[in-house]
Amino acid sequence: MKSDIQREFLPRDDTVQLISTLNSMKDKLLDGAQQWELLDESGRVPAAPSYTALLQHAVDAQELSREVLRLTADFAQSPHSATRVGGAVLAHLATAVSMSSHAAPHFAETAENALSLPRSSHPTDRQHLTNRMVIDHASARAFLRRTSESLRDAARELDDHLGFQRFLSALAPRQTPALPPPRPSSRHR
Repeated sequence: MKSDIQREFLPRDDTVQLISTLNSMKDKLLDGAQQWELLDESGRVPAAPSYTALLQHAVDAQELSREVLRLTADFAQSPHSATRVGGAVLAHLATAVSMSSHAAPHFAETAENALSLPRSSHPTDRQHLTNRMVIDHASARAFLRRTSESLRDAARELDDHLGFQRFLSALAPRQTPALPPPRPSSRHR
């Protein structure tokens, strides 16, 4: 019969695989947050920002969000989510789902404003659209970074869990084979 502590342990191979998946997804999100830029080399919004490129940011962010959602749903349906550490991991994943779902709409708003920019004739309107684009794009990138941080925190929970398992296994006494039962004595009293 397993002890209560052993029932709380996630299988090592599953945990290592999940950590790898989380780290890979975290890196994709960070890459997107760093590479998907609105501003040019001088730090300004281009006079004619590319609607297509900005819309692609929204498409890519939506796909990343779907990956985070799928991973979270799969983990939530697994028996591992019912453990103490599984609950903590699920909480981080739930935050990641929420954060990732906000990025794509902000990228889409940026693209929409980029499409409206050439049609704005008044300098104040143009400045307002430009400012709105900068804010929306920066917000979208921030949501990607926050999603990445939540995935990093989930991976840390799992890594700490593996460390705890290693620690306990080092403390556990080595099991010796059970001694055979004593043989009946031929002498009777």
